Amino acid sequence: MASIDEVLSGMQRNPAGVRFRDLCKICDHYFGKARISATSHQVYRIPWAGDPRVNIQNARGQAKAYQDRQVLWAIRRLESDGKDS
Repeated sequence: MASIDEVLSGMQRNPAGVRFRDLCKICDHYFGKARISATSHQVYRIPWAGDPRVNIQNARGQAKAYQDRQVLWAIRRLESDGKDS
């Protein structure tokens, strides 16, 4: 399995080409363990008000591109919120 940095770099270059298990690894690293882990979906809690979750779905071993982009957005927000404090 690829490292966190390698997966993030790949997600930025090609959101449609990310394995679901690699996206799970990224989400576990940044958001903690999934609070809901169904057969094809995993839901991660994110630490801000509003709709504080990221939902990812296994589509035949691949992650969905729009969900990859949502995870990247949440990571950028987490990192920018951390720099403000």
